[in-house]
Amino acid sequence: MARMRKKLGAVLVCAAALSLTLTACGGGGAESGGGGGGEAIDTSTATGEVSYWLWDANQLPAYQACADKFTAANPNVTVKITQYGWDDYWAKLTNGFIAGDAPDVFTDHLAKYPEFVSQQQLVALDETLAKDGFNVDQYQPGLADLWKGQDGKRYGLPKDFDTIAIFYNKKLVSDAGVKDADLQNLQWNPQDGGTYEKMIAHLTIDESGKRGDEPGFDKTKIKVYGLGLDGGSGGGLGQTQWSMYTGSNNWQFTDKNPWGTHYNYDQPAFQQTIAWFKSLIDKGYMPSVEAVTGQGSSDIFAAGKYAMITNGSWQTNSFFDLKGIEVGLAPTPVGPSGKRASMYNGLADSIWVGAKNKPGAAKWVEFLGSPDCQNIVGEQAVVFPAIPEATEKAEAAWKAKGVDTAPFTIQVEEKTTFLFPITDFASQIEGIMEPAMDNVLTGKAPPESLTEANNQVNQLFG
Repeated sequence: MARMRKKLGAVLVCAAALSLTLTACGGGGAESGGGGGGEAIDTSTATGEVSYWLWDANQLPAYQACADKFTAANPNVTVKITQYGWDDYWAKLTNGFIAGDAPDVFTDHLAKYPEFVSQQQLVALDETLAKDGFNVDQYQPGLADLWKGQDGKRYGLPKDFDTIAIFYNKKLVSDAGVKDADLQNLQWNPQDGGTYEKMIAHLTIDESGKRGDEPGFDKTKIKVYGLGLDGGSGGGLGQTQWSMYTGSNNWQFTDKNPWGTHYNYDQPAFQQTIAWFKSLIDKGYMPSVEAVTGQGSSDIFAAGKYAMITNGSWQTNSFFDLKGIEVGLAPTPVGPSGKRASMYNGLADSIWVGAKNKPGAAKWVEFLGSPDCQNIVGEQAVVFPAIPEATEKAEAAWKAKGVDTAPFTIQVEEKTTFLFPITDFASQIEGIMEPAMDNVLTGKAPPESLTEANNQVNQLFG
């Protein structure tokens, strides 16, 4: 999906600077509505052009195909799609809210929409969907309800979902005497890392050819890391870095989800997991935060520097399209809970409260959330669409390309997913947790320091 989640923390911190301005423009607090009034929009009157923004260049062709089919069915309505890179997307969007020139419809993120709702920047869709008889129960279980605010109103229709798995270099694995099947049921724990850490150690090679589990291994001179690190510490989310471990260690981010009001970064299960995660760096099995900051993980993987790396389903094509590298997939390891785990995230399409063409925008959002569009997206094998039949089309399309995506979908089938944390104050929370996590993983502070960071986070809800 190329959503570059590793950069989400920086984007949220930048967005925090705009929050006061946006709130002043929109008014209202966290419990208030999104600003759209909630009244039904008459989609039967839709005409003219609808502006639509997204950030993923890989998905642009699929959504252009959706737009073409939409216009063919609705000749009086056209869709102008604009794609910005992740670095620019949110800044342009929030600046557009202030300037009054944001798009009619845009791809929305679970980390962002609570703030947009509190700032009254989104249109509530409930009355329009009810009037048009739109089926909000057609999505993968749980996805639709993620987009209901604390006021009970719906502010987006799901477009896709994602989970985490292990990408691995088949040659490096084979050269280590490891079979593909050996990676499918690894186990880990925060005490000694289990069979998972043993595998990571064995796949790590120093410059003299010694493996991480052999005498004479030099952790200061690494040729191949057994496990890669995706972009940095992961801040307070760790979606592709460590969330699969904390999730399988009987830990959850908040007291409830969605709309929790108390974070749990102070709990032993979390801090012990992070201590273990840092130990992989200390032992030379995983690169340091400093070594990977600013670099693309797929580029490092392509250079043969990683035997394995945990990453999201949105990166499937980025890895499998690499030249000269045969790539495999394995599910995340089983943890102390007795289960594996993966963060379960999904995007949606939302309507801006200041949309210049609300009838066209609502009709387009309903089309984006329908099988007519999501089947097109599925057939192009770029993401897992939110509607099950479209998900199956994506699986089949990837299979036709020789990619078995079961390590991603097994998490949904076995119900081992946990939700992306949805709370107020996302920008401020990431502003606290990102430097705190950086300090721990770079050795500037012990894992216990996360208790103080957690106190600062929870004071936001006071």
